[in-house]
Amino acid sequence: MSFLTPLIRSGLFQQQLTPRWRYLFALCAGALMPLALAPLGIWPLAAIAPAILAWLCWQQESRAIVLSHFFFGLGMFGVGISWVFVSIHNFGQAPLPLAVLLTAIFVSFLAAVFSLNGKILSWKTLQSTHSLALYLVCFCCIWVMGEWLRSWLLTGFPWLYLGYSQWSTPLAGWAPIFGVFGLSWAILISGCAVVYILKTPNAVSRTAAAVIIAGLWLGGHQLQQLNWTSPNDDPIKVALVQANIPQEKKWQPSFLMPTLERYRDLSTQGWQADWLIWPEAAVPMLYHQASAYLEQTHQQALATNTALITGILYDDPFERKIYNSANGLGLATGLYHKTRLVPFGEYVPLEDWLRGLIEFFNLPMSVISAGKDQQAGLQAGAHRIATAICYEIVYPDLVTEMAKDRAVILTISNDAWFGASWGPLQHLEMAQMRALETGRYVIRATNNGVSAIISSDGQLQQRSSQFVQKVLLGKVTPMYGSTPFMRWGSSMIVGLCALILGLVAVAGYRKNQKKELELVTHERV
Repeated sequence: MSFLTPLIRSGLFQQQLTPRWRYLFALCAGALMPLALAPLGIWPLAAIAPAILAWLCWQQESRAIVLSHFFFGLGMFGVGISWVFVSIHNFGQAPLPLAVLLTAIFVSFLAAVFSLNGKILSWKTLQSTHSLALYLVCFCCIWVMGEWLRSWLLTGFPWLYLGYSQWSTPLAGWAPIFGVFGLSWAILISGCAVVYILKTPNAVSRTAAAVIIAGLWLGGHQLQQLNWTSPNDDPIKVALVQANIPQEKKWQPSFLMPTLERYRDLSTQGWQADWLIWPEAAVPMLYHQASAYLEQTHQQALATNTALITGILYDDPFERKIYNSANGLGLATGLYHKTRLVPFGEYVPLEDWLRGLIEFFNLPMSVISAGKDQQAGLQAGAHRIATAICYEIVYPDLVTEMAKDRAVILTISNDAWFGASWGPLQHLEMAQMRALETGRYVIRATNNGVSAIISSDGQLQQRSSQFVQKVLLGKVTPMYGSTPFMRWGSSMIVGLCALILGLVAVAGYRKNQKKELELVTHERV
């Protein structure tokens, strides 16, 4: 971090900054943060960008802290999730000005949610300690609590977590214990410890901060040598069919037969595998409309001793609902309905007001119902499979709960909605983190890429290119055993952060009470 010294000495990050410059720096720091994630993967920025925000907010009034967080959020989400524009404009057919407006509203909403971090950080009970070390620790804990909040608030949008940037660094060793939120906390502490070293004049304190950084990174490196799970069977041959069906043609009746024929032709070499995987909604028909095609495919899979799993929309004739599902054929059995739906993509919030307003709110898959929790799911031969359809793979606790007593994680997706943006590559990176957290192989089958086979340590064994027709062949190893994260989920790191914040708040409250008592006593005297 020595390259920051000239900037520090120049006064760039000193507290005499005017509000205009402070918010500009916060915006720029936020815009840098997503560059730490896929596809660029400049992981040091995951430490540097939040550290700049922490520096800018130190000893500032409440309004300045909240606004600094808001502008940081504008930069972070404006750069990191700008791919939603592709879905709204290219496939939702919204006019350019409207697509820009809707994207801006979405980014601004997420920035406002992120600014809640600043509101909490500015609480009097947290600020009253006047300790830079405690302030920085609280900053890190509040950030992690904010990420956790985004995993469930309004069904959740668990994107742009700092921890995802660390899957290839020594800090990844902490993932099987604390999950992605633990990695976020570790990289935040690392960055803020550098701030403390640069800010404090005390040599002993600087040494202690350096020891903390070394402990996190060396500890993570040592933990990477541990195997939390073990193979419980021979490797399984898998074939992933990436048909690359154009999204604008996928649901057109005239393109139905070409789609089915493409999957049939591409699957020719896949029948040699033990498991043959087709992606999300590969068969562009409702389940009961496709019964003849599915039966024919089922018989072909039986004839070759293959377990075939395909995505399809399941129309329940009794509940009169449609589910985004995965169906087992041949030696694969079971049916899984997606439980976490994409707002506006699979269901429309405030439907009575928005349905029909613009074409984006009438997308073909925006009438989906959510499946129930605790489903039996899919089984291929002797192995039960944890199944996550598209968006579900980004929920750490959902996936780790499904992975219990399951040998392999399967995620099927259709990222064609996001074109050539960063969205699909960020999605892949999240799947890699799920492998690290659970010690399970992850099979990722997509319509247009990136399809991949991810080993239990999060590494890509095989992967496809985007926007090509491809049959990806490889092997996965069924695993048994549990990581600590599978037992406790995110509760460990979230509970730790809440405990730290609670202790600091109590200490600050008592300090304030003591000051008030001393003031009253002084006035009486």
